[in-house]
Amino acid sequence: MKQNLKMKGRMRNIIYLPLYFAIVLLPVNILIYFENQRAGAILTGFLVLYFIYALISYFRNRPVIEKEMLRLVAQYATVQKQLLADFKVPYALLDMNGKILWVNKQFSKITGVGEGYQKTIFSIFPMISKESLQKSEKEASFLIKWEDKMFRGEANHIYFNIHNQENNLVELKDEEQNLISFYLFDETELNQYIKAYHEEKLVASLVYIDNYDEALDSIEDVKRSLLAALIDRKVNEYFAKVDALVRKTEKDKYFVVFKYKYLNILEKDKFSLIEDVKNVKVGNEMAVTLSIGVGIQGDNYNKNYEYARMSIDLALGRGGDQVVVRKDEEIFYYGGKSQTVEKNTRVKARIKAHALRETLQSRENVIIMGHNISDVDSFGAAIGIYCAAKVLNKKAQIVLNEVTSSLRPLKECFSPEKGYPEDLFINSERAMEIINRNTLVMVVDTNRPNYTECPQLLERGNAVVVFDHHRQGNEVIQNPILSYIEPYASSTCEMIAEVLQYFQEKIKLEASEADCIYAGILIDTNNFMTKTGVRTFEAAAYLRRCGAEVTRVRKLLRNDMNSYKARAEVVRHAEVYKGAFAISVCPGKMESPTIVGAQAADELLNIIGIKASFVLTEYQGKIFISSRSIDEINVQLIMERLGGGGHLNVAGAQLSNCTLPEAKRSLQATIDKMLEEGEIEI
Repeated sequence: MKQNLKMKGRMRNIIYLPLYFAIVLLPVNILIYFENQRAGAILTGFLVLYFIYALISYFRNRPVIEKEMLRLVAQYATVQKQLLADFKVPYALLDMNGKILWVNKQFSKITGVGEGYQKTIFSIFPMISKESLQKSEKEASFLIKWEDKMFRGEANHIYFNIHNQENNLVELKDEEQNLISFYLFDETELNQYIKAYHEEKLVASLVYIDNYDEALDSIEDVKRSLLAALIDRKVNEYFAKVDALVRKTEKDKYFVVFKYKYLNILEKDKFSLIEDVKNVKVGNEMAVTLSIGVGIQGDNYNKNYEYARMSIDLALGRGGDQVVVRKDEEIFYYGGKSQTVEKNTRVKARIKAHALRETLQSRENVIIMGHNISDVDSFGAAIGIYCAAKVLNKKAQIVLNEVTSSLRPLKECFSPEKGYPEDLFINSERAMEIINRNTLVMVVDTNRPNYTECPQLLERGNAVVVFDHHRQGNEVIQNPILSYIEPYASSTCEMIAEVLQYFQEKIKLEASEADCIYAGILIDTNNFMTKTGVRTFEAAAYLRRCGAEVTRVRKLLRNDMNSYKARAEVVRHAEVYKGAFAISVCPGKMESPTIVGAQAADELLNIIGIKASFVLTEYQGKIFISSRSIDEINVQLIMERLGGGGHLNVAGAQLSNCTLPEAKRSLQATIDKMLEEGEIEI
């Protein structure tokens, strides 16, 4: 031990002090010697004797002092070790590889590990990795769940050289060595308080009856109050289970407040209220449906209410009969399995028509765009808006980056030779050049910014209008000055046809324009077999009066031989999955593979036993999925799981950074999971 112990600091100065004193007196002795030789000689003799005595004392006392110092250090270490052993905080000493060198009583009590434990800390707490323990030169923190408790583990590196430099007694001369001190802090009670605090927070929710007026109109007058009372009772009884405060704000609207801890119960129950209300029957032919918007995790109660407002707007925009829960930036959906109810009244269409007219009048020009890889519905809706702008003598241009084989016959009807502007159709680059502060950006047949022909236009334009018939998802066009989204509509062309009737009295459409809008309705309804209602046929009748001709439209929509053969190949190679789902792949080596894929998905529904069809197409570096069903499977829910959307019977999705086999496996895994969760049934 002597070889490894060296005096330092104040202790070293105390031991060497007599020798230092003799050295200090030597210059004094020399000065005295020159003044008085006799006195100098006497002092010299004294210094020699004193120096000899100091040396003898140093060599005799140093071992004794070192022994006492070692005893003191040992006692100090023993006391320190005893303090650590009795320390109320669990403590362990580890080497740099995580091996346990020593533990105190509290650590041993919690983990059952004694001082003789020869394994690493990772064998006790697998959630701690060796890399995370070693890489942090300062303090590393870990969340550790042990039995029924929650601990916060903290690891600190101990550097011997730094520690010993702070010691004013002794210094170890060994090479630098590192150890890790590991503490456990019991945060079980703290986490319980935090959890209780969050669970006591209030959740704001809004409950709307989607079809209140329509349901009341379908029963006798004397039973209307009974139906309203039964709905009130259902709503109050359901939320009474979670100790909620329910207040009816209007005849078809409720405001509900409950504690956050009950939200998990409602989510596990999948908000069964929306299904229970459908069973309320007092002679009404139409089932009553509800929409619920829930807002949580806001900074304050006003923020939660704002989130609830956003949620209910999104639920209504998706067609109603569903629950939307907004947790800060996350959105969760429940329900939405039933077909949207068509509104018999066209008051909303009239209001939107007048609003669109005022908006167009306030702008110099309008740029119209649909979704990328435009289809007949998107193209027809764009032509309808062009007609509205033309009536007001506003310059309108349509963004069309790619003309597919299905659109080419329709586009040729609007050539300069037939009296249309030469720059009626422009690409994205040209649109970005001509847009200014007085330009209106009109988006049709989509409400997702990334699906449009030119998403940059939405950022450059300060006035955006959206007309669409698809259900809204998490990604929507932000802050439009006018938005008309009706999921119950068969197509955007149907909505445009209604708006044109109220846009201006006796508006004049050319035959080619009426044909184009009529074609959009025809395609999206699969020849009036899907999502058709009274208003669909009324819109078609209006277009027929404007000059649309079925024979002419049919000729415009004919396919070429290659596309027809490709569609037949898709049907021939279809695979039946789970006995009810037809899945096939469309070859991408053609001009309009996505259109062919959609047509093939419609064809597959004609096979007995097929409840839903899915056709995958690889095109422009993406995988496009077209999905269709008749009435038993909600394909829109399946496509939403894959990042897409649409309607109950017609939906789609686009997948990036994957191959066709991977996309197919992802689709099958999604179907399996939804079957297991009960979201879909076969």
